[in-house]
Amino acid sequence: MLHSQNSSRSALVTGASSGIGAATAHRLSTDGWQVFAVARRAEKLEHLAEQEGIIPIVCDITDRDAVRKAYEQVAEAGGIDTLVNNAGGALGVETIGEGNIDDWRWMYEVNVLGTLNVTQTFLPMLREHGEGTILNLTSTAGIVAYEGGAGYNAAKFGEHGMTGALRLEEAENNLRVIEVLPGMVHTEEFTAKRLRGDAAAADAVYSGVEKPLSAEDVAEVIAHSVSLPHHINLDQIVVRPVAQAAQHKVIRKG
Repeated sequence: MLHSQNSSRSALVTGASSGIGAATAHRLSTDGWQVFAVARRAEKLEHLAEQEGIIPIVCDITDRDAVRKAYEQVAEAGGIDTLVNNAGGALGVETIGEGNIDDWRWMYEVNVLGTLNVTQTFLPMLREHGEGTILNLTSTAGIVAYEGGAGYNAAKFGEHGMTGALRLEEAENNLRVIEVLPGMVHTEEFTAKRLRGDAAAADAVYSGVEKPLSAEDVAEVIAHSVSLPHHINLDQIVVRPVAQAAQHKVIRKG
């Protein structure tokens, strides 16, 4: 049984084990939402399971069968009115000439096909609700290319394009489609993973930058946009720290 329009809100958040996903799950739950927190790593979901209102689901979004099982679990627990496609990631900073095709394949599978898997699976539930919302967390890398970012650019440009098409296709179903495009966000895993565990290189990315965005900052933007009255659609929200005036211009002090 899906939640009625007069009942409490319910969301599924992918990539919820750390960073922006974990912060979003926490923020929505604090605001009174029921949250299904989806991630591959069970041990990383344990801390979220301790918070009231959060239901952890271990699932690899690139595995269609696993996503289908997650859907069944969510349906049994009452369904959702909001889907937050947060899961994604970058790998490597090589140029196109030096890029590793396996890195490119991983980025495409996680950012684009993973988002597709979850969206296709939950669309019927969101349509049935009558006032559903899908929020895709993409990136400024999905609208501005930069050297050393081509693989991630390609994946996020793809997800950005998919989000725009989804908004056009689902408007007749009263389904709201929101895109949040963060710039420089300092989280514990994103850059370290991209740089293959090189902690010093990861720290250097944010060196001298006064107040880069935090995961909690982006979670606040997400929570606000999905909590507005349903007829208000924030189509695209580009969010950067003040110190990052553009993709190519970052103010560093000291």
